[in-house]
Amino acid sequence: MPRHKNVRCGSMRSLVVPALLGLGAVLTSLPTAFAQDTPIGPKWWPSEWGPEDQRGAVNRITPQKILQAATLIKEGKIYQLGRLYEQGMPLSGNRSFVLTIPGRPTAGPMGKNALVANSEMVATEIGQVGTQFDGLGHVGVRVNGEDIFYNGFKLSDIGDSYGLKKLGIENVGVIFTRGVLLDVAAYKGVERVESPYIVTVDDLKGMLAKQQVDIQEGDAVLFHTGHGNLWMKDNEKYKAEQPGPGVTAIDWLIDKKIVMVGADTAAVEAFPGENKDRFAEAHQHLLTRNGIHIHENLDLSALAKEKVYEFVYVFAPLRLKGATGSPGNPFAIR
Repeated sequence: MPRHKNVRCGSMRSLVVPALLGLGAVLTSLPTAFAQDTPIGPKWWPSEWGPEDQRGAVNRITPQKILQAATLIKEGKIYQLGRLYEQGMPLSGNRSFVLTIPGRPTAGPMGKNALVANSEMVATEIGQVGTQFDGLGHVGVRVNGEDIFYNGFKLSDIGDSYGLKKLGIENVGVIFTRGVLLDVAAYKGVERVESPYIVTVDDLKGMLAKQQVDIQEGDAVLFHTGHGNLWMKDNEKYKAEQPGPGVTAIDWLIDKKIVMVGADTAAVEAFPGENKDRFAEAHQHLLTRNGIHIHENLDLSALAKEKVYEFVYVFAPLRLKGATGSPGNPFAIR
């Protein structure tokens, strides 16, 4: 602002200093959330489980929650929810999967008993192919040049070429909790929900009412859209646009204090979502802000066919120190 010619420097100082002091008082009185805003909302750390927590929402699976979940087992029937890991399965981006068995056999014969043995070699992004469980070190957000993850951990502090120093998948432990299936395809009266349908809060409420179930603290929530019917049949279509919950619906679920969201799609969330300029934003709301894990590429067809809407969900990620995710075969028990 140019100085007025009739105002002397001393007078100007007497006007400017109090003004600056007043401005400082205004700035210091601004809400913390506003002063520390990020591309995904106000500062979210420290976690409700403490500034050093690396487990996130699975802390809600208490002994009482486990005992409650166990009461759901009435028939002793198990449903495998994992896909086959095989050559040619749908893979995102430039990810790869190769399994080879070197030699025929790999070793032997050995000893007078002529023992022979086979061993495999697997070359892949092991935590991010096929049925995959996203850890809290998988997705973060860039804020003023820093990549920040769950509980405020910075990649500049925890990142390492040989595994994350914090938030590795080994921190999750065993998950044994109540699971709820939301059958979007049945609710819409179709075999497969067309992409990229965005599941709304009204849809959530409608499915819960129709299926006569509720969502409780500590639950794992799974979405059956029928999109999984494309797996190994039309992989390109499977990987393209996908139906699923939008950010608004995800936030509604977050308020229910769930521990995990999964689906029969690669993204779990609607892709693209409500705002086409915001890439996979629900991942950030779940993993980064709230420590809620994500299970992708599930096979939920058997649960949906038999209308199993409430069950025990069980999964134990591989204890891969510093890994961003885990393969594996989750299962449901009724």
